[in-house]
Amino acid sequence: MGLVTLKNLLFGRTPPSVRSKAAIATNERAESTMSDETVVDGGDLERQPLLGPGARTSSMATMATTASETSSTSTVSSESESRRFRFDARVISDATIGLSDGLTVPFALTAGLSALGQTKVVIFGGMAELIAGAISMGLGGYLGAKSEAASYKETRNECTRLTRDDPALARAQVVEVLGPYGLPKHTLEEVTDHLSTSPRLIDFLMHFHHCEQEPASNRALVSALTIAAGYLLGGLVPLFPYFFVPAEDVYLALYISVAVMAVALFAFGYVKTCIVSGWSGVRCVRQAVVGGLEMVVVGGAAAGAAMGLVKAFDQLAQSDDLSALASKIF
Repeated sequence: MGLVTLKNLLFGRTPPSVRSKAAIATNERAESTMSDETVVDGGDLERQPLLGPGARTSSMATMATTASETSSTSTVSSESESRRFRFDARVISDATIGLSDGLTVPFALTAGLSALGQTKVVIFGGMAELIAGAISMGLGGYLGAKSEAASYKETRNECTRLTRDDPALARAQVVEVLGPYGLPKHTLEEVTDHLSTSPRLIDFLMHFHHCEQEPASNRALVSALTIAAGYLLGGLVPLFPYFFVPAEDVYLALYISVAVMAVALFAFGYVKTCIVSGWSGVRCVRQAVVGGLEMVVVGGAAAGAAMGLVKAFDQLAQSDDLSALASKIF
């Protein structure tokens, strides 16, 4: 009997006798409640409040702590989501190619054509080059992405044949990848044995041995559109001033175009560098300024070279006939 009582006490069980007594007492209280109205002493309520000051303070502190934890959790989750958001490196690369060429090549062409002194020549020549250049750059990006996808597919097929026909060589490639990390010998053997029999062996070799990632299915189209759009947007900037000046003020449009392009090239180089290295901090700002100045120097050098060559050809054409000019050039 003592063991049963001890067991009931340890596991929170009420003995049968106690349960029966409690049931009888409960029935008696229920009958007295139904027969008479319960009268509660006000002094007892004051002496034994349901929720005293200490309990209320503890409850309020608990609620405040819960709200603070919820707020901090939401803040951390929002910060982690913002940190997870990053631009695709390939899209940035394609946009950089398109914008850099669009900001330099049409600018150099318009600056060179300005030496002829005719606004219409600059506008028509610039628009023709802009459209042709955007199409050419877009096709180049499309074909390049297609070649990259074909190369990945062929490399993966070679990996599949290797793991099927020569497992020993595939195992050696796994050891070659893991060897430089200084793993203990037994750990290296265990990991190699596991990977050699794993269905993800091909993915491991593609990612770590060949250093290739599977391109997206729409990679070629996105690359073509990004490069072409970047080239168009960049090339329209140096052409805008020529639409709003009189035909005889071609050099005024050139000066405005040079000023606008200096700002545009610097802004492009600054933003491009900040997207890669960051926006805050002295080091990031210094790198961004250097990147902007590099773009200004490259674009200015291209425009100066184009303008100088056009002026030289124009002077040769005015001094000699076309046959003599061709003989001097070739």
